[in-house]
Amino acid sequence: MPLIRSSRDEDVPAITAIYAHHVLHGTGTFETEPPSAADMAARRADVLSKGLPYLVAEQDGQILGFAYGNWFKPRPAYRYSVEDSVYLAPGRDRRGLGRALLAELLARCEAAGIRKVMAIIGDSANAGSVGVHRAVGFTHVGTIEACGWKFGAWRDIVIMQKTLGAGSLSPPADPLEPPAP
Repeated sequence: MPLIRSSRDEDVPAITAIYAHHVLHGTGTFETEPPSAADMAARRADVLSKGLPYLVAEQDGQILGFAYGNWFKPRPAYRYSVEDSVYLAPGRDRRGLGRALLAELLARCEAAGIRKVMAIIGDSANAGSVGVHRAVGFTHVGTIEACGWKFGAWRDIVIMQKTLGAGSLSPPADPLEPPAP
């Protein structure tokens, strides 16, 4: 099994190439134009600036996939909830790599204080992504039908979630709000 580790600056070109493949050939992302390496570097820096994990799977010096968690929404109240993203290099699916990346991402998100992880999966026909999320304990929340147009067809999104650690059973260690009177 490949090494799963924190991403480094020098991984950005490989991350960019992997993601570009999915933008151009897949429906797991609804982006239609591949972002540049500079754009991907900025996105990675944003994730890391929030203390969130951005991982790669590497074998023999080659990046085979990447995964990260970013706030579900940009407002500070969402800082305990992330949306995950997992992308594999072409031909690297169905070998357990996505599951390994996602499992490590969840462990690192929990260590960072995250309580809820959401998967917003492009295209309800994306059985691989739905399956890998289900395999690590995500549950189906809903489907938003025909909300994206890509490759000449309407595409759904599937929403899944997983609770980490104490979930909503206790307040976070650093709540923004003052204690109730």
